[in-house]
Amino acid sequence: MTDQTNTRIPAPLYAAAGAGDLAVEQLRKLPAVVTELSERAAASLRVYNVQAGSKAAELRDKASTTDFSALRGNAASVATSFAQIAQDRALAAYTALVARGERVVGTGVVEAADVVNADIETTEEPVAIEAAPQAEPTPKPRKRAASK
Repeated sequence: MTDQTNTRIPAPLYAAAGAGDLAVEQLRKLPAVVTELSERAAASLRVYNVQAGSKAAELRDKASTTDFSALRGNAASVATSFAQIAQDRALAAYTALVARGERVVGTGVVEAADVVNADIETTEEPVAIEAAPQAEPTPKPRKRAASK
């Protein structure tokens, strides 16, 4: 994995930023790739239509002479080695995404986060304001009844 950085942003967030940047880069290439693949598919289809009959007969003969029990015995060890290779590749891809994300995010965000965190730490606790006791309302003097 990557070395621990002195920032407060975790590596998975950098990996997500790197993956997003990589996705944008690949999506920009998509129209050219689609055109190339459609041309290759059309050319391959023409070639395979011609060879399909002879290839089917060849595969049928090969299947009848194959030792499937030997293949089964070998499958477990091959699967284990493929799993190890896949794990190593996944770790390398994750590390590359973290590095890419660190470049995308840049140091400006880290510096801004440090400033905000420093402001939060230095802010004083709000002083509790107590309401002043309200004085009892003074009663209004009563009007005297007019004497006759």
